[in-house]
Amino acid sequence: MKKRPYVAPSGGTQRSTKWNGLNAGDAVVVNLPKELKLSWTFVAHVLNTATGDEWVEVRGGRNGETKGRSFLPELIFPLSSKKGSKVVGPSIAEAPRLPL
Repeated sequence: MKKRPYVAPSGGTQRSTKWNGLNAGDAVVVNLPKELKLSWTFVAHVLNTATGDEWVEVRGGRNGETKGRSFLPELIFPLSSKKGSKVVGPSIAEAPRLPL
C-alpha cells in the first residue's frame, strides 16, 4: 500500500499573540480554583474560523514550570484583578485593556 504524504489542514484557525490589550508574555490570572494558585503568562488567542470556537493559550504553572495550557477567554483576567484568593472585576474578554 502506497503511503500518501501528510498534508496539514490549511486555514481553520487564526492565532494572534496580541488580544484585547494583552501581548505575549503579559502576566494573567486564570479564574479556576486550582489555577488561581499558579502563575500564568499570555501566549496567544486562537479562533477556529470554521466553528467559531476560541481559546486563550497560556504558559506557566508552579514556580519554575512552563506548562502550556488553554482556557476559555472568559476565564482570563488581568493580574491586577486578583485580590487574595478571589478574582474581582470583569475578564479581559468582557473588558479589553486597550491603550487610550
